[in-house]
Amino acid sequence: MMVRLPFDDEHAPLYSVGQVADMLHVEQAFLRRLDEHDVVRPARSSGGQRRYTRHEIGDLQNAIQLVGEGMTLAAVRRIFELQHQVRELQEELARERAARREG
Repeated sequence: MMVRLPFDDEHAPLYSVGQVADMLHVEQAFLRRLDEHDVVRPARSSGGQRRYTRHEIGDLQNAIQLVGEGMTLAAVRRIFELQHQVRELQEELARERAARREG
């Protein structure tokens, strides 16, 4: 049996703010601002340092693009909230459709 490693999990908080800033070619302060404005909230290590997941890095890429298009951080946060609501509604609709097919 193959052991599943933390980096196999896109939701494992593995990357420091410095690593992510280097990957995305942005300032660390910008990533901290995204966290402070509840746009992307990474987990914290036991020492209080931000730790990003691969999934969050994808969200950061989307946020950087939106900011580059002129969106404010509040607007980006709202877009992310609405996208999350749409995903939840799509999942609910899929469950309802499956239940009707089974019933």
